[in-house]
Amino acid sequence: MFIVLVLLSSVVLINGATGDHLTTATEEDVPRAPATDGHTVITESGKTGTITAYAPDGSVIYYDNSRTKYYDVDPVEGDPMTIEYTATDTINSEGVTCSDPPCSLNVIERVDLETGEKEVIYERYDASDYSSEWHDADRIDENRILVGDMVEDRMFIVNTETEIVEWSWDVQSAYPIEGGGPFPRDWAHLNDVEYIESEGDPMNGMMMASLRNQDQVVFVDPEEGLQEDWTLGSENNHDVLFEQHNPDYIPAANGGPAITVADSENARVQEFQRENGEWTQSWEWSDERMQWPRDVDRLPDGNTLITDTHGHRVIEVNPDGEIVWAVESSRPYEAERLETGAESTDGQSAQELGLESHTPGDVGGTNGEANSGSSESGFDPIGTLSRLFGELAAFVISYFSFRMYNALIFITPIWMGNPEFGAAAVLILTVFVWILLEVSWRLYDSQIKIRNPVYWGNSKK
Repeated sequence: MFIVLVLLSSVVLINGATGDHLTTATEEDVPRAPATDGHTVITESGKTGTITAYAPDGSVIYYDNSRTKYYDVDPVEGDPMTIEYTATDTINSEGVTCSDPPCSLNVIERVDLETGEKEVIYERYDASDYSSEWHDADRIDENRILVGDMVEDRMFIVNTETEIVEWSWDVQSAYPIEGGGPFPRDWAHLNDVEYIESEGDPMNGMMMASLRNQDQVVFVDPEEGLQEDWTLGSENNHDVLFEQHNPDYIPAANGGPAITVADSENARVQEFQRENGEWTQSWEWSDERMQWPRDVDRLPDGNTLITDTHGHRVIEVNPDGEIVWAVESSRPYEAERLETGAESTDGQSAQELGLESHTPGDVGGTNGEANSGSSESGFDPIGTLSRLFGELAAFVISYFSFRMYNALIFITPIWMGNPEFGAAAVLILTVFVWILLEVSWRLYDSQIKIRNPVYWGNSKK
């Protein structure tokens, strides 16, 4: 029985490791996308750092993997075919820029997608590679950029011409270090910033930031600091947000104030509307495949562009909740539809559009979505075995922490899915029980017995 279980689970693991699986590590492996109405740029920051630009016909017009990790990407105003993005290089060799490897180089870089010409706008070296990144930067004007600095748990405005930091807000000025993540290595995990510029909006001139480890989206006045009454979420209240990514502010002019946000550990994207001085959930979308989304943008046509990192895809959902466009990607971080402006500037709120929420039980069609499973008919023993192990893994995962499962996905090879996790669990458990029983049988055959050293009895004087 043990031999059979070991062989069956090994077959599933070997099939997963050697079969055709998704990878975007090289340009030749990047899948073609369906046609759409604009250019789409996708960044990756997992084991493979890439930036890929798709033309409206779905062909790849630009690809780069020269940086270790890529994060935020935005089109340059007035020139959508030129983009700016944040990226991080890990430095593993000792030298002038790193006396104690590994270190990090964080950059804001600009590239012309038509010519491939690149220019570093601003850069800084940091003495660690653990949560030492800039996940987001938001251009304010020709010379000033708002930067989300995960290294120092702050956001700051830098003049890229003089390289002088003109303003900064430190998370510690408003939050105790007893909360959040482990201090000082990954405490606030400030992963997104946005400068709000909308005349007549109550948040005009404010800075918005995502504090992932505090489960909150916050607003900061450049002079008065944190605006507590506007904070969305609260630490460890995971019914609202659970380690979110990339919130996007929708101004009053577009039906807001509202915030779209990737509620990562809850495996959904959400929107919150500001009503009567409070945030109220106004829209939610997820499906059975969604796993750790990290970006959501409302497009001007009412569709929503979603980056599903551990679902290995970028999808576009229409107002009816149907997937109308999708492309596979190893571990995408952010996606931008370039012609719609940074974070899709003119996207309207769900309340304004009258959008209805969709969850796994009621999501509509999946037109344009690549099918991750096999649709072939006939006898497929390995496929059947994989499905059995996958169902076993899904059953077990439902009783464990979703957060732990995402962490497991993050550190394992890209080809590991539910079937492979199920097979690995069966293999490890089988080998462990087998060894335990073999040792027990050997001890029994050798007449070696283990006696409890603690016993009850009468003491004698």
